[in-house]
Amino acid sequence: MSTKVKAQRSASTEATAHTTAPETPMLTLSTSITATPAYLIEKADEATGEVVQVSRFRYLPGHPRQVRFDAKAGQFNIGGTVPLGSSLSFIPLAWRVFQDDILNMGRKLWAELFFADDKGAVCAVLFHGYSVENLYRLIEPLFYDDLTLADVTVKVTAEKKQTTKEGKTATYYIAQFSYEAADAAEVAARRDFARDFPIWRAETYTGAADMRIQHGYTVPAEDEPQDPDPAAAEPVALPLAA
Repeated sequence: MSTKVKAQRSASTEATAHTTAPETPMLTLSTSITATPAYLIEKADEATGEVVQVSRFRYLPGHPRQVRFDAKAGQFNIGGTVPLGSSLSFIPLAWRVFQDDILNMGRKLWAELFFADDKGAVCAVLFHGYSVENLYRLIEPLFYDDLTLADVTVKVTAEKKQTTKEGKTATYYIAQFSYEAADAAEVAARRDFARDFPIWRAETYTGAADMRIQHGYTVPAEDEPQDPDPAAAEPVALPLAA
């Protein structure tokens, strides 16, 4: 995988710069970075017994695990099949709020958040409609306290709503967001990972988004293929999370 990445940027002060993505599973990083990235841990190689550094997080660039919010049922799931319940808690790796026509749903205002689950898998989840407005209500007070979503543990909860039209009552759910303090070491690990790797999702990237705000979000350079070479898939995927 080439190491060139190109950041999508907005006028928001939340946009950040990133270093290049590593080319090998041993995570050889730019020589300009002197401190050991906080997401690396030491692990004995089962074949040789040698102690090596591996990532806590598992991620195939451009193809995070898909976590879905079912607004009709008020439930989260993985890929539409594995239930996760009515709430999620995570420290965001990256996010963006943007308007675009994606997933054959027409042009809408979306919020896309990336995070690592409790097994170390990097995931992406999308919200639209009133849920995006609720996310803004969380981002604004953090901004004025000189914080971002990446500095806290975000909890997303499905909240039941009802509407009546022509005498018929319909039920739906929107996402409500709250936060609490996050462990500093966990924040540092995710900050360093988002700095060193392109955090994005190929299925939702069109190149035509109207970006409102973003943080830690990058996509491959325009002159490079978006999909990984199948023959190179294993080196591109990070080592198993510990």
